[in-house]
Amino acid sequence: MFITPFTVFSFQTCVPLFSIPFPVELNSLEQPAVQQQVRFLPTTVEGNAGKELTLTVTQLPVLAAHPLVRGPEFTHLKIGAGHRLDTKSSGVFVLGVGHGNKLLTDMYNAHLTRAYTVRGLFGKATDDFSDTGRLIEKTTFDHVTRDKLERILAVIQGTNHKALLMYSNIDLKTQEAYELAVEGLIRPMEKTPPLITAIRCLQFAPPEFQLEIQCLHETQQYLRKIVHEIGLELKSTCVCTQVRRIRDGFFTLDNALLRTHWNLQNIRNSIQDSKSKVKVGLQRSLSCQARSGKRHTDMDQVAESKLHSTEGMSASDLTHKMR
Repeated sequence: MFITPFTVFSFQTCVPLFSIPFPVELNSLEQPAVQQQVRFLPTTVEGNAGKELTLTVTQLPVLAAHPLVRGPEFTHLKIGAGHRLDTKSSGVFVLGVGHGNKLLTDMYNAHLTRAYTVRGLFGKATDDFSDTGRLIEKTTFDHVTRDKLERILAVIQGTNHKALLMYSNIDLKTQEAYELAVEGLIRPMEKTPPLITAIRCLQFAPPEFQLEIQCLHETQQYLRKIVHEIGLELKSTCVCTQVRRIRDGFFTLDNALLRTHWNLQNIRNSIQDSKSKVKVGLQRSLSCQARSGKRHTDMDQVAESKLHSTEGMSASDLTHKMR
């Protein structure tokens, strides 16, 4: 199990991730002994009739695996990227190293939530919703208060919560829905439009403010658009000045490695520390998926039984039964 989170400050700094000097450091370690093979080699020995030819059992190195033939042990190391960050974002960036690429697929299929801190600036609008885009409009923002902002955030969270329940196909009146809500596992198990599970205001100092957003199936551009729409709802305009991912599934900033810490020993330690975290997190997600699959199976069985019970009935009988 090889998976580890990194912290990046922009995607440009991620470019060297695929050429991290793992091979150089790995090849500098003590190499395993060369594999040996048994061979019967002809040799001459002194016998009664002089020199005689015989076969002698000998161990020889396997040339195909010899360092002088195959070269260094590690020349390429496969590294897979998890949920990506665009060029204007920063924060936790999960990578799979070697066999950890398979775990990245499991994490993707688990539909885990991610958390961001997003900074906004009132008073102007741009073509790409960021502060570096082409300026389109300037507006006033003196009328914007924290109470007004939090009311808009409450509306956004309520709307997304209804959509979350709809895509999750959960009956809120069941014990299962209560258990999933307590465990924080209410989420769709299929690809859906971006959904915000929680949003709150961390700082408000006009014209600047900071939000914390927990979501799934999002893109960083979608979060910038949310900031833009908040400005419109407040009868003003707003641009996004920062998008920083503080959590990706099981991983937080506390688990991540800074660029200056990208070396073999730190990455090995990070992989070891992440093993139990990934295992437990994926087990929880799989149990949620299993319950979700059982729920859909039960619903299909009920629908099928109702269909069989109505076979051969007349229209008047069906109307009477529905009543």
